[in-house]
Amino acid sequence: MNPEVNFCSVCGAKVVRKVPQGDSMLRHVCDACETIHYLNPKLVVGTMPMWGNQVLLCRRAIEPAYGKWTLPAGFMENDESVGAAAIRETLEEACARIALGDVSTMISLPHISQVHVIYHAKLLDLDFAAGEETLELRLFNEEEIPWNEIAFRTVRLTLQHFFADRRAGGSFQFRALELQPHE
Repeated sequence: MNPEVNFCSVCGAKVVRKVPQGDSMLRHVCDACETIHYLNPKLVVGTMPMWGNQVLLCRRAIEPAYGKWTLPAGFMENDESVGAAAIRETLEEACARIALGDVSTMISLPHISQVHVIYHAKLLDLDFAAGEETLELRLFNEEEIPWNEIAFRTVRLTLQHFFADRRAGGSFQFRALELQPHE
């Protein structure tokens, strides 16, 4: 899933794949200036914004999963903390102001080189609106959630664990999971 690096971003020379001295992994290395080009997983971060017993879901206006429902989330930027990225993504996709809570789930997707981190969050008010990447927003009670129209497995699992914990007395557990391609 990682893209190939063909040329060095430092000096422009052709890059080769080899195990650098002192390393154990095959890397993209510039033989001219010896720069190692690391390709690491992407972080997708977001929130599960709650208002009372309802969760705020966004209907996607972009691919992948156009028209499906999801939690507000997206790729973390450089020079940004994980929490700040979650707050920013919630503001961008739902124009919603939140109080960030604890991490709910951290789900590794090694087959696509991503890690999804979703925080618990409390909506500070009901003044929210669809951002550019969102067709519509809606608050859902658990029984109203369109489970067959949820965009991503990570979102489905996060919601399922949250509601199971709530039914079991409201002691919310952090869950670190790993998903394979066909689970």
